[in-house]
Amino acid sequence: MSPNPIAAHFRTLDLGDVPHSRAGKNKKIVSMILGDLGKLKDGAALRVPLADLGNTKENVRSALNRATRNAKLNVATATDEKFLYVWNVSKAQ
Repeated sequence: MSPNPIAAHFRTLDLGDVPHSRAGKNKKIVSMILGDLGKLKDGAALRVPLADLGNTKENVRSALNRATRNAKLNVATATDEKFLYVWNVSKAQ
């Protein structure tokens, strides 16, 4: 070690105080979709109005894809002019 330490450019903190999760722009809608997917019966799909997404359908689908991969869920999506459809894919499909 050098006798004259260089001053840090940024503040330091304990690692326990560092947030370890990502709360992106789409967290609320993705959490709502995942919660509803958990309650969905076989053979049914969620129909989410595109106007309720709060972001583009592409961005929400990407965020949903990341979340479902992390949760090891197998889901499918489709869209039309007004809705995003999301459903659980069974292992038989």
